[in-house]
Amino acid sequence: MAWNGVLSSANTSGGRKTGQKGDPVYDAFYASQVQFLEDTVTVQTISQSSGAALLDIIGPAIIITHSQGGPIGFLIADARPVLVKALISLEPQGPPFQDRVVTTSTAIVRPYGITNIAITYSPPVRNPAIELRRMTTPAAHPELTECFLQADPARQLPNLARIPNLIVTTQASFHAAYDYCTVNYLRQAGVAVDFLDLPRAGVCGNAHFLFLERNNLDIAARVEEWIRRKVALLRL
Repeated sequence: MAWNGVLSSANTSGGRKTGQKGDPVYDAFYASQVQFLEDTVTVQTISQSSGAALLDIIGPAIIITHSQGGPIGFLIADARPVLVKALISLEPQGPPFQDRVVTTSTAIVRPYGITNIAITYSPPVRNPAIELRRMTTPAAHPELTECFLQADPARQLPNLARIPNLIVTTQASFHAAYDYCTVNYLRQAGVAVDFLDLPRAGVCGNAHFLFLERNNLDIAARVEEWIRRKVALLRL
């Protein structure tokens, strides 16, 4: 499908706004980038173990992830559900099972639905290709993608279900077409996740790197309000 939301991007700040080399905003962003491993299984495995070890040292925490970090947040929360007091996923890598919009491949890239490596399901999943049976749900309108959900009866995600979850999606990102699939997948698996669809909340013009854009403090305030509402009474 076409990614039409990019036409709505209006919050990139400063510079000549070309989005290319020579644009001061682009150059500053590009200078912040570092290498990463292409082996997603290795990345998720070491990130889950190191994240869990960090929580064992520092104690309870609220985790905020973005994009490729989304599955890592799910995995750390799965490993330490008592220590993760809330999980905020800013446009987490998705949708379940497959990549969409930026690729035409139909390969199953996240065999455990929201992750590449094992995450706790009930009943347990040992062979996801067989035990996580999928069904396709159609898109509600042309700007959305179809979704993979579990075929009934859906296995549950008991550790994630213990944790307040929030997914945030912008107007002009490629995630706008499919983040709702991740929300529906989690809800089907027993996770009471809240969905902050920014344009529906009156925050328009943002793209995937929302925290770098001119109205980032407005978005941060909405996330902070959710945190206060959900976990202010918890003893961290």
